[in-house]
Amino acid sequence: MDYGHDLLFGAFITPTAGDPQTPVALARRAEASDLDLVTFQDHPYQPSFLDTWTLMSYVAAATDRVRIAPNVLNVPLRPPAVLAGAAASLDLLSGGRLDLGLGAGGFWDAVEAMGTPKLSPAEAVTALEEAIEIIRGRWDTTQRGGLFTHGTTHAVHGAKRGPRPAHDIPIWLGARKPRMLALLGRAADGWLPSLPWLEPGDYARGNARIDEAAEAAGRDPRAIRRLLNVGSSPKDSRAWAEELAGYALTDGVSAFIATGDDPRALELFGAEVAPAVRELVARERNARGTAPAPTRSRAALSQRRAGIDYDAAPAGVPVIEPGDFEYPDVANTYMRGGRPGIVLQPTDAVQVSRAVAFARRHPDVPLSVRSGGHGISGRSTNDGGIVIDLRRMNAIEVLDDGRRLVRVGAGARWAEVAASLGEHGWALSSGDYGGVGVGGLATAGGIGWLAREHGLTIDHVRAVELVLADGSIVRVDAEHDPDLFWAVRGAGANMGIATSFDFEVDEVGEVGWAQLVFDGSDAAAFLEGWGAAVQASPRDLTSFLIMSGARRGQPQTAFVMAMVDSADSDTIIERLQPFAQLGPLLQQSVQLTTYAQVMANADLGPQQGAGEPVSRSALVDAITPEVAAGAARLLDSGATHFFSVRALGGAVADVPDDATAFAHRSAAFSIATFGANEARLEAAWRDVAGHSRGLYLSFETSLRPERVGEAFPPATLERLRAVKSRVDPDNLFRDNFAIAAESAVTG
Repeated sequence: MDYGHDLLFGAFITPTAGDPQTPVALARRAEASDLDLVTFQDHPYQPSFLDTWTLMSYVAAATDRVRIAPNVLNVPLRPPAVLAGAAASLDLLSGGRLDLGLGAGGFWDAVEAMGTPKLSPAEAVTALEEAIEIIRGRWDTTQRGGLFTHGTTHAVHGAKRGPRPAHDIPIWLGARKPRMLALLGRAADGWLPSLPWLEPGDYARGNARIDEAAEAAGRDPRAIRRLLNVGSSPKDSRAWAEELAGYALTDGVSAFIATGDDPRALELFGAEVAPAVRELVARERNARGTAPAPTRSRAALSQRRAGIDYDAAPAGVPVIEPGDFEYPDVANTYMRGGRPGIVLQPTDAVQVSRAVAFARRHPDVPLSVRSGGHGISGRSTNDGGIVIDLRRMNAIEVLDDGRRLVRVGAGARWAEVAASLGEHGWALSSGDYGGVGVGGLATAGGIGWLAREHGLTIDHVRAVELVLADGSIVRVDAEHDPDLFWAVRGAGANMGIATSFDFEVDEVGEVGWAQLVFDGSDAAAFLEGWGAAVQASPRDLTSFLIMSGARRGQPQTAFVMAMVDSADSDTIIERLQPFAQLGPLLQQSVQLTTYAQVMANADLGPQQGAGEPVSRSALVDAITPEVAAGAARLLDSGATHFFSVRALGGAVADVPDDATAFAHRSAAFSIATFGANEARLEAAWRDVAGHSRGLYLSFETSLRPERVGEAFPPATLERLRAVKSRVDPDNLFRDNFAIAAESAVTG
């Protein structure tokens, strides 16, 4: 039976200690010969062998592409909880190149001599099953709390989960007898026997036993890969290829691992035998109409969500579904836990267009668009819907060095952008956290560390590539569809999916970076004084402030961060001096650094938010006594655990209100607060909101209908609705604070 797996070819290399570089050189030769896999036997009690795990780690560092596997690990000598961490670590360090071959044991006299008790055959199989449970349990970081198992040989009592591997590491078993084959069918991903050990008919009988056990466990037998250590062949390459093709087409073998340490044999196997086998098998599979092996297990398929036509997912667009290994890494965002039904990860605008077409065919399913996933509103994930995730579209390129014109993919993170621009002595003001995605910020506003001197992020946008609701791909700028270009800069999430931006960036060298912690017990006075100091400062200073309520036994603190766009130490100290008078200084750090180093403040790995974020936002013209008093009462209420103020003004206010959809240009500060209880936060927030001129949607989670009118003045909102009516009349892009089309308002 042919199970339809793609074919793999590998080498079984002796881990000889006599010349320790020999197995490493053979592994590199195998990679150069286009083999897919290098494997090593595991005999820790053998003094003439290198330790297999150490060797695999060394080989991983010495190679770039080839996959690495033990063939097979002696599990009685490898504690499974430790092995799980070692395997995940090597997989992460190698970029997802580890496969894990396991064995129940053998050579028991030698094993006993190493201090491990001998097990009977039945006990060894049971112990291996317990080990697999522990290994997979430690890899499963989606579960909360420690790992507990109650095996007779292997048990753990609250073991910490993780690290999570880079890919879904397959577990292959070296198995021959019925108990092991049944375990394989229940719990493993591949069968790895050796041809010299097999009698005629053994492979067919083994397949039958594995298939029976898999079906009994509710698994698809076709998902289990069948491998074979084949030894070296004296035949010529064509005869050898025909023999191996027979195993593939008759017994379902899809991975052939040649034993032997002859570098010329490895080259022959990779250069001649492997291509010939692939050709023979592909021709016969085509004639038979062999179905490819399933890419998802039955368990994964059972997690699909209602209302989504998974079979119609756009061709060529990478797809992640519930049950896929990658799903926990894409389900949540920084601020919100999610359970989307499908995540599409296009790699270019054409694929985004296909993803949009797929979303149009599901009008009743939630749709979220994600660039980085940091968004405070949490709108870039959902429950049971579609997510179009742009993380693969993260290219950064210089278009015109003289104009400092750069093109940035919407899925890039601002830390990456800052690092790339920093190599040229450039910078682009872009929020305060390097993990934020370009797309969300560059369509909403972008209040960053250089805002007072260089304006908002959107003020540097010169052109945007967009995919509209009808799937069309457009490039808009001041001359090409200026109304849409206007709307994208401040309300872009409503108008389409931005796939790339052309920015004109600034020359920025070293900067002064201050982090000051004050006693903020008199919160109102501190807020008012800080606001006045900011507004009196030259534009080359931009400052943000974070405060929290008082904690028992600790003073209330105020955390002031400030960037001074100057490399002159005297200028930096002069700009910061007024802030030093605001209150008792508890901690301070002032350094000369670069914008890129300041923005390198984020973990760019998967987001693991949980629950629903609760935040409120306001834009104010000044920190007046009334605003400061209201904020102080909010802090005292206990309704907020995080209160922040970001400076605007300066260059932000130089831009006319009607130049972009971000219209509250005269506001001097943006205030945001976070809490755990929405009703409680809303009640305490009124003292601040009553003095605001509007809000910044990027810092808002409320779904109140009024919030869109608060974010955009009436004339701006009317113009936005007109553009929305033209480019998205059916409101496909509705999840991120939708602006209703004109027809929806007037009708």
